[in-house]
Amino acid sequence: MPPKKKKTTRRKPARKASSLKKKRAPAGKILKKKAPQPRKAKQAKAKAGQIKAAVIGKVTHYFPHVNAAVLKLKLPLKAGDTIHIKGHTTDLKETVTSMQINRVPITEAKKGDEIGLLVASRVRAGDMVYKPSK
Repeated sequence: MPPKKKKTTRRKPARKASSLKKKRAPAGKILKKKAPQPRKAKQAKAKAGQIKAAVIGKVTHYFPHVNAAVLKLKLPLKAGDTIHIKGHTTDLKETVTSMQINRVPITEAKKGDEIGLLVASRVRAGDMVYKPSK
């Protein structure tokens, strides 16, 4: 069999250097740089579907056989508090009924604790937990 011929590939043309040129001042004039303008503070605007609440924590794991979620807390949480769990496919509001740390029931959890929380329906890792403002 005769050897196969190699395919030739076309190269893309190089970009023009015209966009890289610096601005020059007309003859006899000095080009001054503009002073940077101070940035304006962005105002928080409530969009449709945005939650007005304090972020309590984040779901790190879910156990479907017992309907329990593991939360990493950023704020304290007590039994009886109302929470809102919101995620990509999750939107759940409920009252905290049962919490545990290392399989020991508790009534209060402080900032930084990783707790197990009984939930009514499926939640996913990465869902945010909010405490609705009153």
